[in-house]
Amino acid sequence: MTGKALVLGGGGVTGIAWELGMLAGLAAGHGLDLSDADLVIGTSAGSVVGVDVRSGLGLARFYQTQTAPLAADEVVARMSVAVTLRYALAVGLTQSPVRARKRIGAIALKAKTESEATRRQVFETRMPIMAWPAGKLKVTAVDIATGGFAAFDADSGVSLIDAVGASCAVPGIWPPVTINGKRYMDGGMRSGANADLAIGYEQVVVIAPLTQGFGPLPSVAAQVRQLAANGSRVVLIKPDKAALRAIGRNVLDPTNRPAAARAGYAQAETEAAAVRKVWEQAR
Repeated sequence: MTGKALVLGGGGVTGIAWELGMLAGLAAGHGLDLSDADLVIGTSAGSVVGVDVRSGLGLARFYQTQTAPLAADEVVARMSVAVTLRYALAVGLTQSPVRARKRIGAIALKAKTESEATRRQVFETRMPIMAWPAGKLKVTAVDIATGGFAAFDADSGVSLIDAVGASCAVPGIWPPVTINGKRYMDGGMRSGANADLAIGYEQVVVIAPLTQGFGPLPSVAAQVRQLAANGSRVVLIKPDKAALRAIGRNVLDPTNRPAAARAGYAQAETEAAAVRKVWEQAR
């Protein structure tokens, strides 16, 4: 086993902020710049952060963006009770992960959302780079029709904007993204972080705002145990109590973004030793 992998999980706009705060705090306060990973895996919010990490523009810049005052065009989205109940029914009545994902895909297809083109413009205006970066980056998504899993990268023939848009397409909130005639939704519908993609890497840091599983869909902790069983040295970082308060109950609410970023930055102080043990001490 060789190499380092950084796994970035889903968690909405506050998850993006918390992750970037954590990464910036580790780099600035402790000399732990995880952007030197051999592989970065991004799921949903983590795909946005993964692009930032791989952009080469520096973590400090993105942390400052997260802590800045909100723009006038920020949209506060919310997962309705009805959609949450549909999710619960989709995953609660089957033991098959693929069947559960197909049922969630049906929710995504039927939902009334803004247009795919309108949503794409958001990523076009906010992403720091438009083409796949030189460093290895995988962006996850799920086919809404088949429940199949995709991990897009620079060799997939898919644009970076579409890959990230698909990975962030929360079913029932945002429209699925069409790629090569298929429609894709949030990669978090397979797992909160899809950390098992890092199997084979010796040193793995998983940063995940949301770690729970749903019915047949595995938890991040279960995938971390799988990594360890396969020989990886791995650390899982999830929000502490202060970060959870800052993130709030609605992870799609950007008004909590600055506080979530600062909470991530502060939490880096308590996580640095465990990260250093994994990241800097190869066998």
